[in-house]
Amino acid sequence: MPKKDIALVVGAGTGLGGALVKCFADAGMTVAAALRNPDKLAPLMEELDGRAGPFACDSTDEDAVGDLFEKVTADLGAPTLVVYNASAFLKKSFLETTAEDLEQCWRTGCLGAFFVGQAAVRGMTAKGSGTIIFTGATASLRGGAGFLTMAVPKFGLRALAQSMAREFGSQGIHVAHVIIDGQIMSDARAELAKERPPDGLLDADAIARNYLNLHNQHRSAWTQEMDLRPWVEKF
Repeated sequence: MPKKDIALVVGAGTGLGGALVKCFADAGMTVAAALRNPDKLAPLMEELDGRAGPFACDSTDEDAVGDLFEKVTADLGAPTLVVYNASAFLKKSFLETTAEDLEQCWRTGCLGAFFVGQAAVRGMTAKGSGTIIFTGATASLRGGAGFLTMAVPKFGLRALAQSMAREFGSQGIHVAHVIIDGQIMSDARAELAKERPPDGLLDADAIARNYLNLHNQHRSAWTQEMDLRPWVEKF
């Protein structure tokens, strides 16, 4: 009998992060949900009734990331699927943005992905298999006015994913970057959803199923980059 997949979602939280944890658990995986403050995961953990475990991690701290992978491996097993879903964004004009603002968002959106990517690769190269998925955005492709602190980390994240994919694909590790090109439906966007046609906002559960499909792809037909958007979104 094949061993059960071990999934680690960094940036589990609510919205897409929570949907990823639920999707992987429903697929029969053992799931580790990591967040800087794992107490915020309590409602999700209660809903999943023991099918996922909460873990604390500040992804911008290299030692904390190393500790996370050690603990997950010791408690659940070495991750076979790792998703980096953490990000930070401060909407300010270019001149209002401080160096501290930019560095804070870059550390969460890009440097943390580098730390998690390194830790994931170290565990997967020994097995010769595994999947690493990074969550991108529209800002991965173009920077908009007021979106500097999102575009800079997301551009870097995309480059990170491409470099890793080209280096580790031959070692059996599937690295993919997913561009979320649109807004994800949430309680906070309920009024916006009413202004849109049906399915005019991205559904987090539908996005999560695409991540699961990426993990299940045969290596003869791997996707390195996937873009997801609602049908009403211009591209």
